[in-house]
Amino acid sequence: MLIHERRALIPVVFACAVLAGACQNAPQSQSSAPAAAPASASPDVWATVDGRDIKREDIEKAFRRTTPPGQSVSDEEAMTAKLNLLDQAITEDILLAKARELNIQVTDTDVDTAYNEGKKNIPEDAFNKELGARNISSADMRESVRRDLLAQKVIEREVTSKVTVSDQEVTDFFNANKAQFNLPEDAFRIAQIVVTGQKDQQIANRTGDDAATPQAAQAKVQMLMERLKAGTPFPDLAMDYSEDPESAPRGGDVGLVPISALNQAPKPLRDAVLKAQPGSVNVVQMEGGFTIVALVAKQAKGQRDLSMPEVKDGITNTLKSRREQLLRTAYLEASRNRANVVNFLARRIVDGQGKVPAAPALAPSAGSSK
Repeated sequence: MLIHERRALIPVVFACAVLAGACQNAPQSQSSAPAAAPASASPDVWATVDGRDIKREDIEKAFRRTTPPGQSVSDEEAMTAKLNLLDQAITEDILLAKARELNIQVTDTDVDTAYNEGKKNIPEDAFNKELGARNISSADMRESVRRDLLAQKVIEREVTSKVTVSDQEVTDFFNANKAQFNLPEDAFRIAQIVVTGQKDQQIANRTGDDAATPQAAQAKVQMLMERLKAGTPFPDLAMDYSEDPESAPRGGDVGLVPISALNQAPKPLRDAVLKAQPGSVNVVQMEGGFTIVALVAKQAKGQRDLSMPEVKDGITNTLKSRREQLLRTAYLEASRNRANVVNFLARRIVDGQGKVPAAPALAPSAGSSK
């Protein structure tokens, strides 16, 4: 059933806080060659990137930020989530190093604008209560926003700005797909991320992630919504986390759904599409799990051609989105390949044959500002 009272999803500033602590003590200067990583490390060091430490306490804080207070998950589910957060922290560290190399900066005004935008629909008392429940300070939040903006600027410069689509490519696409522009009835272009809440026999997403319980499914949906609010592209999250084997490899793309077919869907799912505006995302509860539904576009019935701005713009945006998604994936993978990354936590779990590593007592890190 549709969530009639949408869960209080943490806004963008909380999503941005996910990686706030990661690489806190990274050096500001970079050598021309990556620093060699040690073969082993302290239990408090969970990964290194070109010699920079990502510490356990950073990921533990990120886990508390992305897990609802009081949420009960097993040790294995929690550690799986922390491995995913560690993977994100590694990528963020690489992007922030690139930002320093390119002399990309964000101003205090940029940070204030993003920070205030993220909490504008939350009463101040409720916002401060959420900060306290997650053990996050306002200063932590602003620093998190700053780091997220830096990472986004790197992607914009290195990926988004380099993607172009020619008029000829638009024309070729239209000519090859004329049938979809002659619609006998209204239709809706939809994308989805499915989280089943039970153990699946077939997982086709890139990370192998599977929420095997209703509690894990709820936590996973919240994490995904936070990452969407932080700017992660929907197709990337679908390919990484959706538990639907058919649409996950396509970035969640369900295709163009005619209204007659949509009317046969369960009412909560149908309403989530019919009542939405293009570009919106809604969470629908479905038989113990959830479906995150994105309405990409509405298309009215009738014949359309390239003389209509919405047709040309729609094709252009589709082709740019596909190309940007491909380039972004390749850019991040190539950047990781060039970096000297050692994931000590993953090594320890493999060496322990899937057992959750014992957590050593945490002590304040020397020079830590957290």
